[in-house]
Amino acid sequence: MQILKNIFMFYYEGFKNLSSTSKKLWIFIIIKATIIMTVLLLFFPNILDKFETDEQKADFVADNLLK
Repeated sequence: MQILKNIFMFYYEGFKNLSSTSKKLWIFIIIKATIIMTVLLLFFPNILDKFETDEQKADFVADNLLK
């Protein structure tokens, strides 16, 4: 548990010591990445759910990549 606290404090202290412009840019990057991931998860269905085995999934992906 101490390791996780040390990792958190490392990033917390680093973020705290940034200039105000750098903080705004990092916040912008985090918000942008969150929006992109949300859009990807909501609007792109998981088409591999219809296959039962990993081999079937791999064959489907390989066939579609080679077309």
